[in-house]
Amino acid sequence: MKEIKVYRLTILFLLLIIFLQWVYMTGRPKEGIRPLMKPPATIFKGRIAIVIDDWAYNLNNIEMLDRIHVPLTCSVLPNLGYSRAVIEELHGRKLETILHLPLEPHEKYRLENDTVMVSMDESEIKNIVERDIDSLVFIKGVSNHMGSLATEDKRTMDVIFSVLKKRGLYFLDSVVTSQSVCEDLAKKWGLRFAKRDVFLDNEEDPAYIKRQISKLKIMARRNGQAIGIGHDRRITLEVLSEVIPELKKEGYKFVFVSELVR
Repeated sequence: MKEIKVYRLTILFLLLIIFLQWVYMTGRPKEGIRPLMKPPATIFKGRIAIVIDDWAYNLNNIEMLDRIHVPLTCSVLPNLGYSRAVIEELHGRKLETILHLPLEPHEKYRLENDTVMVSMDESEIKNIVERDIDSLVFIKGVSNHMGSLATEDKRTMDVIFSVLKKRGLYFLDSVVTSQSVCEDLAKKWGLRFAKRDVFLDNEEDPAYIKRQISKLKIMARRNGQAIGIGHDRRITLEVLSEVIPELKKEGYKFVFVSELVR
């Protein structure tokens, strides 16, 4: 009986060894085959809104927008030969459009037709703003074209903001003067508001534009969001089409300005 018991234990021990060896061998990857590894998740860095100003002088660069596969906000000048055609093209591409409202600057050069002047009375200002809004369908907001003097003038901006509030439009301050009163007045009116952080193309040079975009992404990472303004120029759109895919890989999310207004 004792011999049988030892025999059985030996058999069980051998079977255990065989089983463990089988588990070990089948659990190992075959020679030359590595187990699949999930790519590391991209860390979210911040939200960026890109605004392209001054559309409506022509249609030259419209098709270049098809190379930039992120949300863009485009500001369209009113009362120009291409204003209506441009806004139709932009809307067809599912881009956000806003009215680029001409406002009086300190230096009076190359003023657009029906620029809002600080010397105008309330009814004149309201008529211009209402007419410009009505002329551009699909718009979600308004930004200032020039306007270094007007955006410093409380009375003028107060009248403009009364119209925007009534129309349910947001205001984007291009910040062309350090003395802008727009942010404080927007709070007074309970108006959705945002302001520009970086101008991208004050110099029409690819290296300069890339440096400005680097500043923009630093601000987005630090503050959670940032707004950059460029212009309807071929060089600007070329650089954006080149750089934006890299920024997306780095973890930056591109959004419309309407997603950043407060």
